[in-house]
Amino acid sequence: MASVRANARKIVCIGRNYADHVTELNNVRPKQPFFFLKPSSSILPPRSGPVLRPRGVSLHYEVELGLIMGRQVQDLEASTEKGALDAVDGYCLSIDLTARNVQDEAKKKGLPWSIAKGFDTFLPISNFIPKTQIPDPHNIELLLSVNGQVKQKDSTELMLFRIPRQLSDISKVMTLEKGDIVLTGTPKGVGPVDVGDVMKARINVDGKELEEGIDVEVQEKGGLYEFSET
Repeated sequence: MASVRANARKIVCIGRNYADHVTELNNVRPKQPFFFLKPSSSILPPRSGPVLRPRGVSLHYEVELGLIMGRQVQDLEASTEKGALDAVDGYCLSIDLTARNVQDEAKKKGLPWSIAKGFDTFLPISNFIPKTQIPDPHNIELLLSVNGQVKQKDSTELMLFRIPRQLSDISKVMTLEKGDIVLTGTPKGVGPVDVGDVMKARINVDGKELEEGIDVEVQEKGGLYEFSET
């Protein structure tokens, strides 16, 4: 998985792609795919240590299906579902971590979200999942638990914008390159985790749990950063 991090020149994240998640955060439902970037330095490969919560940060989890791009994509037509899925090399399970209080302040002041999404360890991912294990990425179940209590459990069939539309809208703006990661959005149930909590994320396909999952603990981060009002 070190190669996944090394090959990901960018991570493009689709926001507000599940209706119930839009509602729970009091956001407006988008008319088209909405996306933002995370740095590849935020990737936390399997068994690479804990998630580190910066001082003063309210840390929230968001489980997502990740696409690992297999070739360059530019100006993709949204109607070409086979072409879109053919451009995907494989998948990964991911937890898009957010410094929610940092993000909330940025949104109120019209500032970028980069800090809220970009800390080191803020993207735990699973091992690479071959496409043969996920025949239909629009029909799998995503699960996330904290300390054994299920917090998120929903099907990707609830996506507001399917994968071809996501890749089309992204590729109209920026070229997707081989190795890039696209996070396809999170379902309802996002919430906080604290130091000492253990997050587990899983994928079910046709009722069967895939071997590739995420098990990661939250620990306090040292260093110089501490949240303060911008």
